[in-house]
Amino acid sequence: MLERCMLEKTQLLGVLLAAASNFLISVSLSIQKCAHLRLACQTEPKPYYTSKLWWCGIILLVLGEVGNFTAYGFAPIALVAPLGCVSVIGTAFISVLFLKQTMRAADILGGTLAVAGTYLLVTFAPNVPQELTARRVQNNLVSWPFLVYVILEIITFCILLYFYKRKAVKHIMILLMMVALLASLTVIAVKAVASMITLSVKGKMQLTYPVFYIMLILMATSCVFQVKFLNQAMHLYEATAVVPINFVFFTTSAIVSGVIFYQEFQSAALLNVFMFLFGCLLSFLGVFVIARNKKEEHLQVPYIDCGHIPGQKLTGKIQPDSYSSRYGTLNNEDDSVKTQS
Repeated sequence: MLERCMLEKTQLLGVLLAAASNFLISVSLSIQKCAHLRLACQTEPKPYYTSKLWWCGIILLVLGEVGNFTAYGFAPIALVAPLGCVSVIGTAFISVLFLKQTMRAADILGGTLAVAGTYLLVTFAPNVPQELTARRVQNNLVSWPFLVYVILEIITFCILLYFYKRKAVKHIMILLMMVALLASLTVIAVKAVASMITLSVKGKMQLTYPVFYIMLILMATSCVFQVKFLNQAMHLYEATAVVPINFVFFTTSAIVSGVIFYQEFQSAALLNVFMFLFGCLLSFLGVFVIARNKKEEHLQVPYIDCGHIPGQKLTGKIQPDSYSSRYGTLNNEDDSVKTQS
């Protein structure tokens, strides 16, 4: 009974840490966006990395990612990964409060669905009582279910990479499926590394085992290539399409990898599994609803109104330039006179 109580407290710590970290990430993204808009209103645009506000956003982003990493040491993958929807919800509502964007009915509906889904995820998440030691990670690495899973994943990834490289097929599904396949390895490695570090801090040294460094290298390598393909998708497609699809693919691959490598649902009741999956579905729907039709909203505003940017008192407007890397041109009365003359 005492052991179960300690387990629940540990998982609750992981949940709170993951939720707070994802909210911190949403704050950081909004701060970075605000920094870009402020720079856009200057008569002589400067590089974004010269902005103290932008660096503040980067620091918060790093803190959020470190918190997410730590959360994997306290809670199952199947519980931490879906909580990424907190970042999407937070970004939507922070944009309304501080970046003066319009609150849509879709934002309220999507937020409600995502919150309901998160509640079900936390309530019916699997309990994993075993400590994740280095020896257990070693045994899981050579288990038949994981070996079959890795072989199938490598074959699938090679087929997708063939179409991407040789056939130049850069469809959003191809790119994000490769990201998801890499992410499944990333979360396995992150969970192992975070758990072994947590046990070592508690006095049960795990850092002397070679498997720790193997998982550390796997985590770093998969992260690098994952970011590469994700950046390619963000470059070719709208963020409103990439974010929800990537969230669904990443969460699904993370849950599957957790089930296969860590046997997270091994002793779960059928009702718990069903309610957990239903919570995932609600979270997916919430993210899609929030991201839906945001592209059309932005296209209706051809100018950036500097008066609506926090900390700015300018009344001028900037017209974004689609054909250069600069923010655009600042239209004023002098320019209009010159144009007329």
